[in-house]
Amino acid sequence: MYVRHLTVADFRSWELVEVPLQQGVNVLVGRNGVGKTNLVEAVGYLATLASHRVSTDQALIRRGREQAMIRAAVVSQERELLLEIDITAGRANKARINRSPVTRARDILGVVRTVLFAPEDLALVRGDPSERRKFMDELLVMRTPRLAGVRSDYERILKQRNTLLKTSGVARRSGRTPDLSTLDVWDDHLAAVGAELIVQRRELVAALQPHVIAAYAELAPASEPIDLLYRSTVLDGPGDVSGYGTEPGLPGDAPIEQVRAAMVERLQERRSAELERGVSLVGPHRDELELTLGSGPARGYASHGESWSFALALRLGSFALLRTDGVDPVLVLDDVFAELDTGRRDQLAALIADAEQVLITAAVDSDVPAVLGGTRIRIADGQVST
Repeated sequence: MYVRHLTVADFRSWELVEVPLQQGVNVLVGRNGVGKTNLVEAVGYLATLASHRVSTDQALIRRGREQAMIRAAVVSQERELLLEIDITAGRANKARINRSPVTRARDILGVVRTVLFAPEDLALVRGDPSERRKFMDELLVMRTPRLAGVRSDYERILKQRNTLLKTSGVARRSGRTPDLSTLDVWDDHLAAVGAELIVQRRELVAALQPHVIAAYAELAPASEPIDLLYRSTVLDGPGDVSGYGTEPGLPGDAPIEQVRAAMVERLQERRSAELERGVSLVGPHRDELELTLGSGPARGYASHGESWSFALALRLGSFALLRTDGVDPVLVLDDVFAELDTGRRDQLAALIADAEQVLITAAVDSDVPAVLGGTRIRIADGQVST
């Protein structure tokens, strides 16, 4: 899979720009602030309908405009598709495939696959659990686009259940008896959707784990070994106040119905605490992708170099896993090589050399190992030249 041509209009700093791209390595070269990252961000947005830099779409629209547009000609398995998406402030985005509108913007998910690594990815190692949950879910949707709907349904049900917990908790503290039969219904709804997310994440982490470990060993051969584990408020069984079990939990191959039943049971166990706090304490929204370095947690203990290599290994492992599905994703490396020493630059170059398409941003040519070769795209003064 590769992007043959990219067009953006009123996206970030760009009023209008056309960027021809090639198979193999494409290096976008230009000083800081000229808009290199904005271009690869646009490619990533087509794949995930989200930015790796901001949480809302408003910041993606050029100042003074109400709408941005991204268009890309994507070649996959000898077939070319034209993807377009309009990002509109305060309204639902609209998408088209080969000029034909799709019912929902998320219907374009899976048409183009990308794996994007950027400096912000240090948060995967050093940040809150929500960063790692987002990482898992975006990779899940990349592999199985229908899970975008499952994830959306879960968030909707969770919001409604939390509202009910707050009102019931207020009633209980006021001496009134809340109607908890309604809460039982929402428990069932939440568990039905949540169990699917949990099972999918569990299987994803099991498949991803060897690829990440191998990538880290290549990038940092002198470092302690790493590992990753899915910690679940449901799978791990009852335990301490964090919700992660200290007692034996479900077997690793527990079927979805068993996970659903276990989630309902955990919700009932934590109900008193949930009513007190007014939030749901059990489910995939509370789970964690635990990263370890040596015998301890990577978060808070890994050095800057180890954290950088770990985050990069998570992305390279994702790239390797997606390749097993039969189609190479587009690999995007945003300002990566400048952060690596010569040895790790060479190791990274060797790992990505056979990718069908790589998009790299760099301030200067010398940051990118010469062995990668490829096409150089110069960006300066609002102009793009190959």
